[in-house]
Amino acid sequence: MALQPGDQAPDFTLPDQHGNPVALSGLRGQTVVLYFYPKADTPGCTTQACSVRDHRADYAQSGTVVLGVSPDPVKPIAKFDEKYGLGFPLLSDEDHAVAEAYGVWVQKQRYGRTYMGNERTTFVIGPDGTIREVFRNVKPAEHDELVLGALAAS
Repeated sequence: MALQPGDQAPDFTLPDQHGNPVALSGLRGQTVVLYFYPKADTPGCTTQACSVRDHRADYAQSGTVVLGVSPDPVKPIAKFDEKYGLGFPLLSDEDHAVAEAYGVWVQKQRYGRTYMGNERTTFVIGPDGTIREVFRNVKPAEHDELVLGALAAS
């Protein structure tokens, strides 16, 4: 069953691009934008991550922490962060347990090949740990406009 606004966000602890553990429960009291992306340093994911980087001040102004999650290992995520100067936490969900808990580990198809991967989905989680908004199949170039609009409205 897919998570919906009003549901409690599943807690997790994952390593960031520096290998440091990040726990969702450790961010209680703050609004969290948790976005799942398929693969570091691919065109769509780069567009989305660089847009978050470019809107860092807008997220900070709303008191929001942004976390990106992919199934990539720590090392490629660190290279991705360094290459584009992203400067926000990117988390490694190699066993895709967190993506599964959030219902975004899905069957995908590309060039006639079927495989499992992250659905590009963003969750806005309130300071109390409750999901406030869910944006599924987000277009990378529209991500920040949607999310920042939702943050401004709340």
